[in-house]
Amino acid sequence: MRAAAARRFFAGQGMLGVLVLLVALFSLLTIRDQHPTGEAAARALETKLAAVAAPGETILVVARGGPEDQRFASTLAARLRARGLTVAGPVAGEPPEIRAAVEQLALAPGARRWIATLESSRAVVESIRDAVPGLKDTTIAVPASRRWPTFLLRDNLRNVAGQIAVIAIVAVGMTLVIIAGGIDLSVGSLIALSAVVCAWLLKALGGVGAGAGAMCVAAAGAVVLCALSGAFSGAMVVRFRLPPFIATLAMMQVASGVAYIIARGRPIYDAPDAFTALGRGVDPLLGVPWAVWLMLLLYALGHVLMSRTALGRYVYAVGGNQEAARLAGVRTGGVLLLTYVVSGALAGLGGVVMASQLKSGAPTYGVMYELYVIAAVVVGGTSLSGGEGRVLGTLVGAFIIAVIQNGMNLTNVESYTQKVVLGLVILGAVLLDRIRRR
Repeated sequence: MRAAAARRFFAGQGMLGVLVLLVALFSLLTIRDQHPTGEAAARALETKLAAVAAPGETILVVARGGPEDQRFASTLAARLRARGLTVAGPVAGEPPEIRAAVEQLALAPGARRWIATLESSRAVVESIRDAVPGLKDTTIAVPASRRWPTFLLRDNLRNVAGQIAVIAIVAVGMTLVIIAGGIDLSVGSLIALSAVVCAWLLKALGGVGAGAGAMCVAAAGAVVLCALSGAFSGAMVVRFRLPPFIATLAMMQVASGVAYIIARGRPIYDAPDAFTALGRGVDPLLGVPWAVWLMLLLYALGHVLMSRTALGRYVYAVGGNQEAARLAGVRTGGVLLLTYVVSGALAGLGGVVMASQLKSGAPTYGVMYELYVIAAVVVGGTSLSGGEGRVLGTLVGAFIIAVIQNGMNLTNVESYTQKVVLGLVILGAVLLDRIRRR
Protein backbone atom coordinates (compact mmCIF):
# COMPACT_ATOMS: atom_id res chain seq x y z
CA MET A 1 0.00 0.00 0.00
CA ARG A 2 2.76 2.44 0.94
CA ALA A 3 4.74 1.59 -2.21
CA ALA A 4 1.65 2.19 -4.34
CA ALA A 5 1.08 5.54 -2.63
CA ALA A 6 4.70 6.53 -3.27
CA ARG A 7 4.37 5.59 -6.94
CA ARG A 8 1.26 7.71 -7.29
CA PHE A 9 2.86 10.69 -5.58
CA PHE A 10 6.13 10.75 -7.48
CA ALA A 11 4.59 9.93 -10.84
CA GLY A 12 3.88 12.82 -13.19
CA GLN A 13 4.50 16.14 -11.48
CA GLY A 14 5.62 14.77 -8.12
CA MET A 15 9.09 16.28 -8.25
CA LEU A 16 7.61 19.66 -9.08
CA GLY A 17 5.76 19.41 -5.77
CA VAL A 18 9.05 18.59 -4.05
CA LEU A 19 10.60 21.71 -5.59
CA VAL A 20 7.73 23.86 -4.32
CA LEU A 21 8.10 22.38 -0.82
CA LEU A 22 11.84 23.08 -0.82
CA VAL A 23 11.27 26.68 -1.90
CA ALA A 24 8.71 27.09 0.90
CA LEU A 25 11.06 25.52 3.46
CA PHE A 26 14.07 27.69 2.64
CA SER A 27 11.83 30.76 2.41
CA LEU A 28 10.71 30.18 6.00
CA LEU A 29 14.25 29.47 7.20
CA THR A 30 15.69 32.64 5.66
CA ILE A 31 13.21 35.30 6.82
CA ARG A 32 15.35 38.29 7.77
CA ASP A 33 15.20 42.06 8.03
CA GLN A 34 15.82 43.23 4.47
CA HIS A 35 17.27 46.69 3.91
CA PRO A 36 16.53 48.31 0.53
CA THR A 37 19.40 49.58 -1.60
CA GLY A 38 19.84 51.58 -4.78
CA GLU A 39 16.92 53.42 -6.33
CA ALA A 40 14.36 51.51 -4.25
CA ALA A 41 15.99 52.81 -1.07
CA ALA A 42 16.04 56.35 -2.50
CA ARG A 43 12.32 56.26 -3.25
CA ALA A 44 11.48 54.95 0.22
CA LEU A 45 13.64 57.51 2.02
CA GLU A 46 12.37 60.37 -0.16
CA THR A 47 8.83 59.76 1.06
CA LYS A 48 9.99 59.55 4.67
CA LEU A 49 12.06 62.76 4.58
CA ALA A 50 9.42 64.71 2.65
CA ALA A 51 7.03 64.07 5.54
CA VAL A 52 9.34 65.18 8.36
CA ALA A 53 11.90 67.65 6.95
CA ALA A 54 10.87 71.31 6.87
CA PRO A 55 11.89 73.81 4.18
CA GLY A 56 15.24 75.38 4.99
CA GLU A 57 16.55 72.34 6.86
CA THR A 58 19.64 70.88 5.25
CA ILE A 59 19.72 67.20 4.25
CA LEU A 60 23.14 65.68 3.60
CA VAL A 61 22.98 62.58 1.36
CA VAL A 62 25.93 60.23 1.90
CA ALA A 63 26.75 56.59 1.21
CA ARG A 64 29.68 54.29 0.66
CA GLY A 65 31.27 54.04 -2.78
CA GLY A 66 29.64 50.91 -4.29
CA PRO A 67 27.52 51.08 -7.47
CA GLU A 68 24.24 50.56 -5.58
CA ASP A 69 25.24 53.21 -3.02
CA GLN A 70 26.06 55.69 -5.78
CA ARG A 71 22.69 55.11 -7.41
CA PHE A 72 20.99 55.63 -4.05
CA ALA A 73 22.80 58.89 -3.33
CA SER A 74 22.32 60.47 -6.76
CA THR A 75 18.67 59.42 -7.05
CA LEU A 76 17.72 60.59 -3.55
CA ALA A 77 19.44 63.96 -3.93
CA ALA A 78 17.69 64.60 -7.24
CA ARG A 79 14.28 63.62 -5.86
CA LEU A 80 14.64 65.75 -2.71
CA ARG A 81 15.71 68.79 -4.73
CA ALA A 82 12.70 68.28 -6.98
CA ARG A 83 10.54 68.60 -3.84
CA GLY A 84 12.15 71.92 -3.00
CA LEU A 85 14.22 70.69 -0.06
CA THR A 86 17.76 71.88 0.69
CA VAL A 87 20.21 69.10 -0.13
CA ALA A 88 23.95 68.88 0.52
CA GLY A 89 25.91 66.40 -1.53
CA PRO A 90 25.40 63.76 -2.65
CA VAL A 91 28.61 62.12 -1.47
CA ALA A 92 29.33 58.45 -2.22
CA GLY A 93 32.81 57.40 -1.19
CA GLU A 94 35.12 56.29 1.58
CA PRO A 95 34.96 57.44 5.24
CA PRO A 96 37.39 60.39 4.75
CA GLU A 97 35.14 61.81 2.02
CA ILE A 98 32.06 61.26 4.16
CA ARG A 99 33.74 62.98 7.12
CA ALA A 100 34.61 66.02 5.02
CA ALA A 101 30.98 66.30 3.91
CA VAL A 102 29.72 65.96 7.49
CA GLU A 103 32.12 68.69 8.67
CA GLN A 104 30.72 70.96 5.98
CA LEU A 105 27.21 70.13 7.21
CA ALA A 106 28.15 71.49 10.63
CA LEU A 107 28.68 74.89 9.00
CA ALA A 108 25.29 74.85 7.26
CA PRO A 109 22.71 77.37 8.57
CA GLY A 110 19.53 76.26 10.27
CA ALA A 111 18.50 74.82 13.58
CA ARG A 112 18.05 71.27 12.36
CA ARG A 113 20.07 69.10 10.00
CA TRP A 114 19.61 65.62 8.55
CA ILE A 115 21.96 62.93 7.25
CA ALA A 116 20.34 60.54 4.79
CA THR A 117 22.16 57.25 4.23
CA LEU A 118 21.73 53.49 3.90
CA GLU A 119 21.54 50.96 6.71
CA SER A 120 24.84 49.46 5.55
CA SER A 121 26.55 52.84 6.07
CA ARG A 122 24.75 53.81 9.26
CA ALA A 123 27.42 52.70 11.75
CA VAL A 124 30.17 54.58 9.89
CA VAL A 125 28.07 57.72 9.55
CA GLU A 126 27.06 57.65 13.24
CA SER A 127 30.69 57.41 14.37
CA ILE A 128 31.67 60.33 12.11
CA ARG A 129 28.71 62.44 13.23
CA ASP A 130 29.48 61.87 16.90
CA ALA A 131 33.10 62.92 16.32
CA VAL A 132 32.16 66.27 14.73
CA PRO A 133 31.35 69.03 17.23
CA GLY A 134 27.85 70.41 17.06
CA LEU A 135 26.27 67.50 15.22
CA LYS A 136 25.41 65.01 17.97
CA ASP A 137 21.72 65.95 17.72
CA THR A 138 21.67 65.61 13.94
CA THR A 139 19.15 62.98 12.86
CA ILE A 140 20.34 60.10 10.70
CA ALA A 141 17.58 58.88 8.39
CA VAL A 142 17.69 55.45 6.73
CA PRO A 143 15.10 53.59 4.62
CA ALA A 144 12.71 51.41 6.60
CA SER A 145 13.50 47.70 6.57
CA ARG A 146 11.01 44.87 6.03
CA ARG A 147 10.79 41.21 6.96
CA TRP A 148 11.21 39.05 3.88
CA PRO A 149 12.90 35.72 3.00
CA THR A 150 16.45 36.20 1.75
CA PHE A 151 15.86 33.19 -0.49
CA LEU A 152 13.06 34.99 -2.35
CA LEU A 153 14.99 38.17 -3.03
CA ARG A 154 15.15 38.91 -6.74
CA ASP A 155 18.94 38.96 -6.80
CA ASN A 156 19.12 35.59 -5.05
CA LEU A 157 16.61 33.97 -7.39
CA ARG A 158 18.56 35.36 -10.33
CA ASN A 159 21.74 33.90 -8.86
CA VAL A 160 20.09 30.49 -8.44
CA ALA A 161 19.02 30.45 -12.08
CA GLY A 162 22.37 31.74 -13.31
CA GLN A 163 24.40 29.28 -11.25
CA ILE A 164 22.41 26.26 -12.41
CA ALA A 165 22.48 27.27 -16.10
CA VAL A 166 25.62 25.32 -17.01
CA ILE A 167 24.55 22.15 -15.19
CA ALA A 168 21.04 22.36 -16.64
CA ILE A 169 22.31 22.87 -20.19
CA VAL A 170 24.59 19.84 -19.98
CA ALA A 171 21.82 17.82 -18.33
CA VAL A 172 19.68 18.04 -21.50
CA GLY A 173 22.19 15.90 -23.38
CA MET A 174 22.71 13.60 -20.40
CA THR A 175 18.95 12.98 -20.28
CA LEU A 176 18.98 11.69 -23.86
CA VAL A 177 21.96 9.45 -23.13
CA ILE A 178 20.43 7.94 -20.00
CA ILE A 179 17.00 7.45 -21.60
CA ALA A 180 18.79 5.58 -24.39
CA GLY A 181 20.32 3.28 -21.79
CA GLY A 182 23.79 4.82 -21.56
CA ILE A 183 25.79 7.10 -19.29
CA ASP A 184 28.32 9.86 -20.00
CA LEU A 185 30.96 10.50 -17.36
CA SER A 186 33.04 12.77 -19.60
CA VAL A 187 30.84 15.87 -19.49
CA GLY A 188 32.71 17.55 -16.61
CA SER A 189 36.05 17.26 -18.40
CA LEU A 190 34.45 18.36 -21.68
CA ILE A 191 33.25 21.53 -19.94
CA ALA A 192 36.86 22.27 -18.98
CA LEU A 193 38.13 21.38 -22.46
CA SER A 194 35.55 23.61 -24.11
CA ALA A 195 36.33 26.56 -21.83
CA VAL A 196 40.07 26.20 -22.44
CA VAL A 197 39.73 25.83 -26.23
CA CYS A 198 37.34 28.77 -26.41
CA ALA A 199 39.68 31.00 -24.38
CA TRP A 200 42.72 29.79 -26.36
CA LEU A 201 41.03 30.57 -29.68
CA LEU A 202 39.96 33.99 -28.43
CA LYS A 203 43.53 34.74 -27.44
CA ALA A 204 44.78 33.62 -30.86
CA LEU A 205 42.11 35.66 -32.68
CA GLY A 206 42.85 38.97 -31.03
CA GLY A 207 42.58 38.55 -27.27
CA VAL A 208 40.94 41.49 -25.53
CA GLY A 209 40.47 43.12 -28.92
CA ALA A 210 38.63 40.17 -30.48
CA GLY A 211 35.41 41.06 -32.26
CA ALA A 212 32.01 39.39 -32.47
CA GLY A 213 33.10 37.16 -35.35
CA ALA A 214 36.11 35.89 -33.43
CA MET A 215 33.95 35.14 -30.41
CA CYS A 216 31.51 33.15 -32.54
CA VAL A 217 34.36 31.19 -34.14
CA ALA A 218 35.92 30.43 -30.74
CA ALA A 219 32.62 29.28 -29.27
CA ALA A 220 31.73 27.18 -32.33
CA GLY A 221 35.19 25.59 -32.37
CA ALA A 222 34.89 24.56 -28.73
CA VAL A 223 31.40 23.10 -29.20
CA VAL A 224 32.39 21.17 -32.35
CA LEU A 225 35.45 19.68 -30.65
CA CYS A 226 33.33 18.46 -27.75
CA ALA A 227 30.72 17.08 -30.16
CA LEU A 228 33.48 15.10 -31.88
CA SER A 229 34.62 13.84 -28.49
CA GLY A 230 31.07 12.68 -27.80
CA ALA A 231 31.00 11.01 -31.21
CA PHE A 232 34.20 9.14 -30.34
CA SER A 233 32.70 7.91 -27.06
CA GLY A 234 29.54 6.86 -28.87
CA ALA A 235 31.54 5.02 -31.52
CA MET A 236 33.37 3.07 -28.82
CA VAL A 237 30.03 2.04 -27.32
CA VAL A 238 28.28 1.25 -30.63
CA ARG A 239 31.07 -0.16 -32.76
CA PHE A 240 33.25 -1.93 -30.21
CA ARG A 241 30.56 -2.70 -27.62
CA LEU A 242 32.49 -1.08 -24.81
CA PRO A 243 30.42 -0.45 -21.67
CA PRO A 244 29.38 3.23 -21.65
CA PHE A 245 30.88 3.63 -18.18
CA ILE A 246 34.35 2.57 -19.40
CA ALA A 247 34.25 4.45 -22.72
CA THR A 248 33.20 7.76 -21.18
CA LEU A 249 35.49 7.32 -18.18
CA ALA A 250 38.41 7.06 -20.61
CA MET A 251 37.21 10.13 -22.50
CA MET A 252 36.93 11.99 -19.19
CA GLN A 253 40.64 11.41 -18.59
CA VAL A 254 41.62 12.23 -22.18
CA ALA A 255 39.63 15.48 -22.28
CA SER A 256 41.03 16.60 -18.94
CA GLY A 257 44.58 15.86 -20.05
CA VAL A 258 44.16 17.70 -23.35
CA ALA A 259 42.74 20.71 -21.51
CA TYR A 260 45.80 20.81 -19.25
CA ILE A 261 48.13 20.46 -22.26
CA ILE A 262 46.50 23.31 -24.18
CA ALA A 263 46.39 25.60 -21.14
CA ARG A 264 49.80 24.46 -19.90
CA GLY A 265 48.25 24.02 -16.48
CA ARG A 266 47.27 27.68 -16.13
CA PRO A 267 44.10 29.70 -16.73
CA ILE A 268 43.84 31.50 -20.07
CA TYR A 269 42.55 35.05 -19.87
CA ASP A 270 42.74 37.72 -22.60
CA ALA A 271 39.01 37.52 -23.37
CA PRO A 272 37.22 40.73 -24.45
CA ASP A 273 34.71 42.35 -22.10
CA ALA A 274 31.91 41.71 -24.61
CA PHE A 275 32.49 37.97 -24.24
CA THR A 276 30.89 38.06 -20.79
CA ALA A 277 27.51 39.03 -22.24
CA LEU A 278 26.37 35.41 -22.59
CA GLY A 279 27.35 34.33 -19.09
CA ARG A 280 26.81 37.50 -17.05
CA GLY A 281 24.51 39.67 -19.15
CA VAL A 282 20.80 40.08 -18.48
CA ASP A 283 18.02 41.08 -20.80
CA PRO A 284 16.97 44.70 -20.23
CA LEU A 285 13.25 43.99 -20.14
CA LEU A 286 12.87 41.27 -17.47
CA GLY A 287 16.35 41.24 -15.99
CA VAL A 288 16.76 37.50 -16.67
CA PRO A 289 20.31 36.32 -17.46
CA TRP A 290 20.89 35.47 -21.12
CA ALA A 291 22.32 32.11 -20.04
CA VAL A 292 18.96 31.28 -18.46
CA TRP A 293 17.10 32.17 -21.66
CA LEU A 294 19.49 29.89 -23.56
CA MET A 295 18.85 27.13 -21.03
CA LEU A 296 15.07 27.47 -21.36
CA LEU A 297 15.31 27.45 -25.17
CA LEU A 298 17.29 24.21 -25.08
CA TYR A 299 14.77 22.59 -22.77
CA ALA A 300 11.92 23.63 -25.04
CA LEU A 301 13.71 22.12 -28.03
CA GLY A 302 14.58 18.98 -26.05
CA HIS A 303 10.97 18.56 -24.95
CA VAL A 304 9.70 18.87 -28.51
CA LEU A 305 12.35 16.43 -29.75
CA MET A 306 11.53 13.76 -27.17
CA SER A 307 7.75 14.12 -27.17
CA ARG A 308 6.84 15.14 -30.71
CA THR A 309 9.32 13.50 -33.09
CA ALA A 310 10.09 10.01 -34.34
CA LEU A 311 13.69 10.38 -33.19
CA GLY A 312 12.50 10.93 -29.63
CA ARG A 313 10.40 7.77 -29.79
CA TYR A 314 13.42 5.88 -31.12
CA VAL A 315 15.52 7.04 -28.15
CA TYR A 316 12.87 5.73 -25.74
CA ALA A 317 12.63 2.47 -27.69
CA VAL A 318 16.39 1.88 -27.67
CA GLY A 319 16.57 2.53 -23.94
CA GLY A 320 13.56 0.36 -23.17
CA ASN A 321 14.63 -2.70 -25.19
CA GLN A 322 17.44 -2.29 -27.67
CA GLU A 323 16.98 -5.68 -29.32
CA ALA A 324 13.26 -5.17 -29.77
CA ALA A 325 13.90 -1.74 -31.26
CA ARG A 326 16.42 -3.23 -33.69
CA LEU A 327 13.97 -5.90 -34.78
CA ALA A 328 11.37 -3.18 -35.31
CA GLY A 329 13.66 -1.50 -37.81
CA VAL A 330 15.20 1.21 -35.63
CA ARG A 331 18.85 1.97 -36.39
CA THR A 332 19.85 1.55 -32.77
CA GLY A 333 23.53 2.25 -33.36
CA GLY A 334 22.83 5.56 -35.04
CA VAL A 335 20.41 6.60 -32.31
CA LEU A 336 22.91 5.79 -29.56
CA LEU A 337 25.71 7.59 -31.39
CA LEU A 338 23.56 10.67 -31.83
CA THR A 339 22.76 10.89 -28.11
CA TYR A 340 26.48 10.95 -27.27
CA VAL A 341 27.13 13.59 -29.93
CA VAL A 342 24.36 15.77 -28.46
CA SER A 343 25.70 15.21 -24.95
CA GLY A 344 29.21 16.21 -26.01
CA ALA A 345 27.99 19.28 -27.92
CA LEU A 346 25.92 20.52 -24.98
CA ALA A 347 28.82 19.93 -22.60
CA GLY A 348 30.85 22.09 -24.97
CA LEU A 349 28.16 24.77 -24.92
CA GLY A 350 28.13 24.60 -21.13
CA GLY A 351 31.89 25.16 -21.17
CA VAL A 352 31.47 28.24 -23.37
CA VAL A 353 28.88 29.65 -20.96
CA MET A 354 31.20 28.99 -18.01
CA ALA A 355 34.11 30.64 -19.82
CA SER A 356 31.85 33.64 -20.45
CA GLN A 357 30.78 33.78 -16.80
CA LEU A 358 34.38 33.65 -15.55
CA LYS A 359 35.93 35.52 -18.51
CA SER A 360 38.62 32.87 -18.79
CA GLY A 361 39.25 29.21 -19.48
CA ALA A 362 41.00 26.81 -17.11
CA PRO A 363 41.47 23.03 -17.03
CA THR A 364 40.11 22.98 -13.47
CA TYR A 365 36.61 23.98 -14.57
CA GLY A 366 33.81 21.41 -14.46
CA VAL A 367 35.25 19.30 -11.62
CA MET A 368 32.54 16.95 -10.29
CA TYR A 369 30.00 18.45 -12.70
CA GLU A 370 29.27 15.03 -14.17
CA LEU A 371 27.86 14.00 -10.78
CA TYR A 372 25.74 17.15 -10.48
CA VAL A 373 24.42 16.62 -14.01
CA ILE A 374 23.58 12.97 -13.39
CA ALA A 375 21.96 13.96 -10.10
CA ALA A 376 19.74 16.51 -11.87
CA VAL A 377 18.69 13.90 -14.43
CA VAL A 378 17.95 11.19 -11.86
CA VAL A 379 16.20 13.53 -9.42
CA GLY A 380 14.10 14.73 -12.35
CA GLY A 381 12.67 11.25 -12.75
CA THR A 382 14.76 9.68 -15.53
CA SER A 383 15.44 6.01 -14.88
CA LEU A 384 19.06 4.86 -14.89
CA SER A 385 17.79 1.64 -16.44
CA GLY A 386 16.83 3.57 -19.59
CA GLY A 387 13.64 3.94 -21.55
CA GLU A 388 11.93 6.31 -19.11
CA GLY A 389 12.26 10.01 -18.33
CA ARG A 390 11.33 13.52 -19.38
CA VAL A 391 13.46 16.47 -20.40
CA LEU A 392 11.30 18.91 -18.44
CA GLY A 393 11.65 16.63 -15.42
CA THR A 394 15.40 17.14 -15.67
CA LEU A 395 14.88 20.91 -15.52
CA VAL A 396 12.92 20.45 -12.30
CA GLY A 397 15.67 18.17 -11.00
CA ALA A 398 18.32 20.77 -11.80
CA PHE A 399 16.40 23.41 -9.88
CA ILE A 400 15.94 21.04 -6.95
CA ILE A 401 19.72 20.61 -6.76
CA ALA A 402 20.23 24.38 -7.09
CA VAL A 403 17.62 25.22 -4.46
CA ILE A 404 19.10 22.74 -1.99
CA GLN A 405 22.62 24.10 -2.48
CA ASN A 406 21.58 27.75 -2.34
CA GLY A 407 19.30 27.19 0.66
CA MET A 408 22.07 25.45 2.58
CA ASN A 409 24.46 28.30 1.75
CA LEU A 410 21.96 30.85 3.04
CA THR A 411 21.44 28.85 6.25
CA ASN A 412 25.21 28.55 6.77
CA VAL A 413 25.48 24.79 6.27
CA GLU A 414 29.14 23.90 5.78
CA SER A 415 30.30 22.58 2.42
CA TYR A 416 31.15 19.11 3.73
CA THR A 417 27.62 18.65 5.03
CA GLN A 418 26.26 19.84 1.69
CA LYS A 419 28.08 16.97 -0.03
CA VAL A 420 26.45 14.50 2.36
CA VAL A 421 23.01 15.96 1.65
CA LEU A 422 23.56 15.89 -2.12
CA GLY A 423 24.67 12.25 -1.94
CA LEU A 424 21.55 11.35 0.05
CA VAL A 425 19.38 13.18 -2.49
CA ILE A 426 20.87 11.11 -5.32
CA LEU A 427 20.45 7.91 -3.35
CA GLY A 428 16.84 8.77 -2.53
CA ALA A 429 16.07 9.53 -6.18
CA VAL A 430 17.47 6.17 -7.30
CA LEU A 431 15.51 4.34 -4.59
CA LEU A 432 12.32 6.08 -5.70
CA ASP A 433 13.06 5.00 -9.26
CA ARG A 434 13.27 1.39 -8.07
CA ILE A 435 10.00 1.76 -6.17
CA ARG A 436 8.24 3.10 -9.27
CA ARG A 437 9.47 0.18 -11.39
CA ARG A 438 8.20 -2.56 -9.06
